Amino acid sequence: MRWSAAVAPGWSFDAFRDVARAALRAGIAPEHLDWHAGGQGGLLAAPDVRAAPAVREAPRVPAAFVGLAGSVLCHRDPARHALLYRLLWRLAHGERHLLSVPTDADVRQAMQWAQDVRRDSHKMKAFVRFREVPGEHDRFIAWFEPAHHILERVAPFFARRFAGMRWAILTPEASALWDGEALRFGPGGAPDDAPAEDAGEDLWRTYYAHIFNPARLNPRMMRQEMPSRYWKHLPEAQLLPTLIQGAGARVRAMAEREHVAPRRRIPVPAVQPAQADTSRTPSLAALRRAAQGCRACPLWEPATQAVFGEGPEDARILVLGEQPGDMEDLSGRPFVGPAGKLLDRALAELGIDRAQLYLTNAVKHFRFERRGKLRLHRNPEPSHVQACRSWLAAEIERVRPQAIVCLGATAALAVFGAGFRLMERRGAWERLHDGTWALATVHPAWILRQPPHLQEEAYRHWLDDLRGLDEVLQTQSRDA
Repeated sequence: MRWSAAVAPGWSFDAFRDVARAALRAGIAPEHLDWHAGGQGGLLAAPDVRAAPAVREAPRVPAAFVGLAGSVLCHRDPARHALLYRLLWRLAHGERHLLSVPTDADVRQAMQWAQDVRRDSHKMKAFVRFREVPGEHDRFIAWFEPAHHILERVAPFFARRFAGMRWAILTPEASALWDGEALRFGPGGAPDDAPAEDAGEDLWRTYYAHIFNPARLNPRMMRQEMPSRYWKHLPEAQLLPTLIQGAGARVRAMAEREHVAPRRRIPVPAVQPAQADTSRTPSLAALRRAAQGCRACPLWEPATQAVFGEGPEDARILVLGEQPGDMEDLSGRPFVGPAGKLLDRALAELGIDRAQLYLTNAVKHFRFERRGKLRLHRNPEPSHVQACRSWLAAEIERVRPQAIVCLGATAALAVFGAGFRLMERRGAWERLHDGTWALATVHPAWILRQPPHLQEEAYRHWLDDLRGLDEVLQTQSRDA
């Protein structure tokens, strides 16, 4: 007897798992299944396999198969479901080590499809171009045509990379929307649904033309890494024919040009912290702009940008962290990475609205060291805290909070001074010289670095440190 197996959407691992599990429980061999992607069967389709009576328990599936299936299901080949079920059937019927046999025809085909999907995912990360929606602030749309069904697989990368802006990615089959808080998926769109061009593309083309190195031109490798099918998505592709045509003449001119001594690598800073006019307490917006020109310590050079504070100018609570992390450095906003998410959870449990707080860091640039493609956090030094001290002082002067919460030893150093022992005095409210209440506790990143079995206990202890915040504010209000 033949059975029908419908998977909707065709790239969904959950949908495939439900159908495959029902077939395995019913003991239905691969050759007796008709697979249909998109949930649509034929006019005379066989009965749905999910209605087949179960005759056994579903077997355990190796973790390696789950990872492989997640990639293969995104491939466009209509035979992918049948291949995966055939592998699953063989794994469940005695061939437990099948996936470690690369010469097997089924395994080899699955590995090839998974590689195709990984390559397409890489191309999407490289070649998506967001364009600003005319008349709408901080809203961007990108149109992209992937070779495979990879949108749901790749969209979380963009949510992490562009956490600080609102964007949508449209493809023919589906769309992804990030509103700054959550990622949602919807139906596909058309090229006309995305802006044709925005004001920033002329600037990008000018920049690309200036960094184009004719001496390293290799058209064959360029087309291999940046296939022509993606050129329609790239503003710089309009320049490539002209740049390629003139590459030979530019190389000859470079070879004949007289040697010029290199200019000073580090430009003179536009603004130094010592030059920031804090005596008249400029607005936070003015301070934020000025901080982008800060060159008081070397941290500015490898960082993407200075990450200034964010929140209302009349906030009653100022939350002070240590320094931006990787996601903060990329987005330009404080506390948007994993530690920020943990802080959001704590605030929600305490009934405190994050939008009412002013959040900032003692050090405004991200200090890190590279490990391959990763940027690993390094603790800032006291000299970095000292370099940023005028920025923090200006923020506190402008906001005038009733309470300051120091998260981590670096933040405590910036507020309480040298010699402060965080783990001895954590959780205790103290008055500063100007009468402001201040509390020092651990940074949420410290909690995330604890062993998994200790994290919840560390989090609860940290939450206890923060519980007195409302009481201190109420006391301050009564004193006022």
